[in-house]
Amino acid sequence: MRQRKVKLATESNLSEQGVHIALEFIPIDERPVYLEIGSGKGQFITSMAKDFPKIHFVALEVNIDVCFRILEKKIADNIENLTIILGDAMHLLSYFHPHAIDAIYLNFSDPWPKAKHHKRRLTSDLFLDIYREILKPHGFIQFRTDHASFFEDSITYMSLYFEVVDITKDLPETRYMTEYEVKKRTLGPIYQCTGKVDHHAKSHL
Repeated sequence: MRQRKVKLATESNLSEQGVHIALEFIPIDERPVYLEIGSGKGQFITSMAKDFPKIHFVALEVNIDVCFRILEKKIADNIENLTIILGDAMHLLSYFHPHAIDAIYLNFSDPWPKAKHHKRRLTSDLFLDIYREILKPHGFIQFRTDHASFFEDSITYMSLYFEVVDITKDLPETRYMTEYEVKKRTLGPIYQCTGKVDHHAKSHL
């Protein structure tokens, strides 16, 4: 669905409010860092940030109008442990040093259903290699979708880079859901898998 243009959603306005626009490393400290890639309007990550104030949450969103909605939630709820990046997952290594991230969340990424577009998926080899590089040795990645074939393909992709430790094909409702998930739950099952870092997983290929 095409997003409605938001008048206040300009790079200058977002930057003035602390949103990271430039390709620059994100300041982090000793706190665990949890990153959501493709945060949408931010319901998932802002809910997490409010409940876990000792964790540094980072929302990465490429659409400026949607990114503004995350900022609105951050300001409204005075969430101090949330960093927002307006940017593309292709540039993650410009934002984070190797082994800087404790957890990555991929919630309802674009499934890119046509085979010729599969390389654009956020669970493709290109991105998984980047995730493995920025995750800490004990880190994990959690992927959630309502698209069955995308889910099965992603398990195959992930198993080459991570130790897949949990597969759920009908995820119960949780406290932390995106706006998209809330709508889609009435139409069918939600799928989720979790992988732990295995830095040698692809050494045999």
